[in-house]
Amino acid sequence: MPVFVYSARPAAGGEIQSGELDLSTKDDVLRYLNRQKMIPVSVREKPTALNITIGTGIKTRDIVIFTRQFATMINAGLPLVQSLDILSEQSENEHLKKIVQEVLYDVESGNTLADAMSKHPKVFTDLYVNMVAAGEAGGILDTILLRLATFLEKNDALVRKVKGAMVYPAVIVFVAVAAVAVLLIFVIPTFEMMFSSAGIQLPLPTRIVIALSDFLQGYWWGVIAAVIASGFIIRAIYQTEDGELAIDRLLLASPVIGNLLRKTAVARFTRTLGTLVSSGVAILDGLEITAKTAGNRVIHDAVMGSRASIAGGETISGPLKESGAFPPMVVQMINVGEQTGGLDDMLDKIADFYDDEVDTAVAALLSVLEPIMIIFLGVVVGGMIVAMYLPIFDMINAIE
Repeated sequence: MPVFVYSARPAAGGEIQSGELDLSTKDDVLRYLNRQKMIPVSVREKPTALNITIGTGIKTRDIVIFTRQFATMINAGLPLVQSLDILSEQSENEHLKKIVQEVLYDVESGNTLADAMSKHPKVFTDLYVNMVAAGEAGGILDTILLRLATFLEKNDALVRKVKGAMVYPAVIVFVAVAAVAVLLIFVIPTFEMMFSSAGIQLPLPTRIVIALSDFLQGYWWGVIAAVIASGFIIRAIYQTEDGELAIDRLLLASPVIGNLLRKTAVARFTRTLGTLVSSGVAILDGLEITAKTAGNRVIHDAVMGSRASIAGGETISGPLKESGAFPPMVVQMINVGEQTGGLDDMLDKIADFYDDEVDTAVAALLSVLEPIMIIFLGVVVGGMIVAMYLPIFDMINAIE
């Protein structure tokens, strides 16, 4: 039997009372309250363990819309509980609707909004929860929610830029691998049979291509297994602290791609920390949250070093400079922001600048990768075709 959570006001007057009733339907609850001479304010089914979701299927866009609508309602003077009730009813995402209903239930039970949201970390991140807590404490929840929505939109746009830059080379690599596999498995064996029947001496390039074809036909399962095993090994190494640090350092040091990853990390770091600081989150908490969202272990360690530095009464910029992960301009601008007391504004300016730099880095990456991938595809596929035609040319010359 379902459990219903209700809020009701005594008909004779007084404060709103809340409670739970184990009844069959919502109408039964309303009839019960009527018999008790209580005026219902809200009645809803209590979320059960089966209703709890981990956020699967909830996109960043859904969270942005929820946050903006929430900010508008709070700014218009609607009570917190009523705003959450409306948002849960009108949400088009069923997963998000259940999450908001659970948050609503926790708020009605006496929890703060931040505490209620913290129970759903897959939907409301540490950054989100801490900013909401700062907004509740400062009485500026609507302002904080608008900042959150703007931050989420810009961060999502940054992620999409980087992912978009990876699509083209991924497609080219897939096409190259597929073309080579088709040639080795289906085309080369036909040539091999023809050359065997002719009984001619094959050139070295042709013998190499035929050997590769024979190997792939006989051990294709081994190739697939090796690729999968390599993926698991790299993942296992990356899950260790030393392995993660080594791989992330290698990625940052790589040409072209490293430049893009570094600028992306700087943009994310400055945007996140600037949003947290301007929202009233303590600088130590802000640095810890920012480190968790860095996406790169080198950047994470540099930020945590800054946190330790400022906890000891020193500056943020010192450890950032020592890490070598941040461009000198960024370190100097953060240093100026600390000295002038305008760190949040300075961080926002750096983030805006590096958002544009990411666009430039993406364009540079594509301009470099495009000719490289085309040349690679031409050399591999073209080289195989030429290797198979070399014996044919020899046969023609012998006939002449």
